[in-house]
Amino acid sequence: MRIAIIGLGLIGGSIGFALKQAGWRGAEIIGYARRRETASLALKLGAVDKIELDLRSAVKDADIVIIAAPVLTIKDIFKQIAPVLSDGSIVTDTASTKMQVMQWAKELLPSRTSFVGGHPMAGKEISGIRAANDDLFHNCIYCLTPLPQTKPAAVRIVKDMVNKLGAIPIIIEAEEHDRLVAGVSHLPLLLSVALVSVTTKNPSWQQMSRLAASGYRDLTRLASGNPEVSAHICLSNQAAIVSWIDAFIDELQRLRSLIADGTDEIEEALALANEARQKWLERRC
Repeated sequence: MRIAIIGLGLIGGSIGFALKQAGWRGAEIIGYARRRETASLALKLGAVDKIELDLRSAVKDADIVIIAAPVLTIKDIFKQIAPVLSDGSIVTDTASTKMQVMQWAKELLPSRTSFVGGHPMAGKEISGIRAANDDLFHNCIYCLTPLPQTKPAAVRIVKDMVNKLGAIPIIIEAEEHDRLVAGVSHLPLLLSVALVSVTTKNPSWQQMSRLAASGYRDLTRLASGNPEVSAHICLSNQAAIVSWIDAFIDELQRLRSLIADGTDEIEEALALANEARQKWLERRC
C-alpha cells in the first residue's frame, strides 16, 4: 500500500509517525510539503519513507491520500491532484471544519475515488514537524464525514487506519460537526486570543505579566497556535463561530451583572459551572 501525506506539520507528521510505528498494512509513506526544508526534515526524523517535492508526483499511484493542510488551501489541492488520482483510491483530510471541504470534494474529485472527510480532535499549541509524535492521537476522538456516494469499503479502511493511529473513529454529519466544534474548539481558541489581546495591550502589562501564572498560561495556550491554520478555521466556519461568540457574550454579560449587583448568585453560578465541568471530566475517564 502507498499512502501520500500532503502537509507535514504537527498533524501530518504525527500521522506519518503513527502509521510507521504501527506498520499499518506495510504501507510506504510518501510525504509532501510546500517547503523543501520541511519535507527533508520529515524524512530525516522518520515521519515518512520518501518525499516528493511535486504535489502531483506525491499522489500518483497512492492508495490513500491524506491532506493535512490549512482548510482554505484544500480546494486548490483538490484541483491539482484530481487528474492524477488512481482508480479506487481514497482521499481524506484532517481539517478542523468540514462543510466547505465536503462541498469541494463533491465538486472537484473524480468519481473513481472515494472521499472520507476527517478531523482528529487532537493537537498542541505548537506546530510544525518538530512537534509531531506517534502518540498524538492516542484515545482521541477522530471525526469522519464520508460523502453519501463514498463506498462503504473505503469508510472501513479509513476507520481501520484511524484505529491504528490510536484514535476512536466516529461518523458525524459535516454540518453537525462544524456546529459542535465551533463551541468546544473554535470558541476556546478565540477566547484565548482575546485574553492575550486585552491583557497585553493594557498599559499595565509589563507589571501584570510578572504576576501571570499557571491560570493565565493555561487559558492562553491556544493563542500560541499556527495563525494561518486558525484564521482558515474562522473563515470556513463563520456562522457557527459567530453564533457561539454571541452566546458567550450573553453569558459573560450575565456574570457581569451578578458581580456588579453584588449578590450571592455569583457563587451559585460558579458552583454550577464547577459541577458541570466535573461531570464532563468524569465521563471522559
